[in-house]
Amino acid sequence: MLISILVIFLLLTANFQSFRLAFAVVSTVPAVLCGVLLMLLVTGTTLNVQSFIGAIMSIGIAVANAILLITFAEMSRREGAPVIDAAVEGSRSRLRAILMTASAMIAGMIPIAFGVGTASEQTAPLGKAVIGGLIFATLATLTVLPAVYAVIQKRTGKYTASLYPKDPTSRYYETNT
Repeated sequence: MLISILVIFLLLTANFQSFRLAFAVVSTVPAVLCGVLLMLLVTGTTLNVQSFIGAIMSIGIAVANAILLITFAEMSRREGAPVIDAAVEGSRSRLRAILMTASAMIAGMIPIAFGVGTASEQTAPLGKAVIGGLIFATLATLTVLPAVYAVIQKRTGKYTASLYPKDPTSRYYETNT
């Protein structure tokens, strides 16, 4: 699991061209793990392969939601909004999409978590892990992540760290004259 989180962090760093933004996105992972562990503890379920798969699924969805929020906040910041306003705007504009994604996945996992069907006791930990992880991840994405983004991007300038000379937001931008 640690290797998968590291790979996600490195891919996000390459995508955003910023360690700070990648760190902000990955900052939702502890909430997922807390939610998974708490749900397994409350339901008396053990850690096993199925629950680990559920945790990885929850991390994937939480990271996708965090990327969505951070991307919109960063677009707003680059358009000239103050960092705190950009963080709030990112949360406000993506609230429905984040809630719908998490709600759909949680609703889909309820039959699995309750053990409906044949051999369901084997897959129940997967459903429980996903539900617990997504509840905590959604709360963290909508409340903690904008604050982390605002703190991390507080001193960031207008330009990106991109070295690509054809990126208009890079300080190395070359105009073809």
